[in-house]
Amino acid sequence: MNGLLTGLLLPFAGTALGAACVFLLKRQMPALVQKILLGFASGVMVAAAVWSLLIPAMDMSDATSSPAARVVPAVCGFMAGIAFLLLMDHVVPHLHLGSSAPEGPRSRLSRTGMLTLAVTLHNLPEGMAVGVALAAATGDSGTLSMAGAVALSLGIAIQNIPEGAIVSMPLRAEGNSRLRAFAIGALSGVVEPAGALLTILLATHVTPILPYLLAFAAGAMIYVVVEELIPEASQGRHSNVGTIGFAAGFALMMVLDVVLA
Repeated sequence: MNGLLTGLLLPFAGTALGAACVFLLKRQMPALVQKILLGFASGVMVAAAVWSLLIPAMDMSDATSSPAARVVPAVCGFMAGIAFLLLMDHVVPHLHLGSSAPEGPRSRLSRTGMLTLAVTLHNLPEGMAVGVALAAATGDSGTLSMAGAVALSLGIAIQNIPEGAIVSMPLRAEGNSRLRAFAIGALSGVVEPAGALLTILLATHVTPILPYLLAFAAGAMIYVVVEELIPEASQGRHSNVGTIGFAAGFALMMVLDVVLA
């Protein structure tokens, strides 16, 4: 029970910790630091998608099936996750990280509101990923341990620290008070434990499709990385620091997944 509660709350704690940077830093985050943090977050999410979600999804498939049949749930779920985030990206008006104009349908929402929506879109697949992993760990499949699920949650919490800062700091730069910027940044992470808990409740009734759900969460996370994080980390000068951050995040999450699995 303690492991389950820890896994649910860690990602939100990471977002809140990152949002608290508004109390320590000036109104704007240095561009170089932002690139490193974005790259780091990208590396963590890619490694988590592979080791904590896609590989367990294939291991959870029927062991008596052929290799081609075992990979079907992972491929189908992965593509469904990509398609779902693509649809959300088109339907929900929001700002991409670092942009100044909204994409998708026109909206009267303020820039602050659109930034909040953008972060919510990022956090949704992460919450789903944690929920599916915890559901798999509490089930009878044996393909993912509770330690492995908590490792995924910890990795997402680590990458949420820079994400929380990247959200709250621009809000502060726009003239919001430190407390308001922190509150909005932290509350944007509430969707993660809520989404994880809902996924756990649903997954207990749909155990046969858990491989699809794991891969779905992986696809959604990869979409966020490719569509949002990596392009922003690669813009302008010194784009190589984003690559270094990616390598560090990937290596850290890979170690966590392998050691704690």
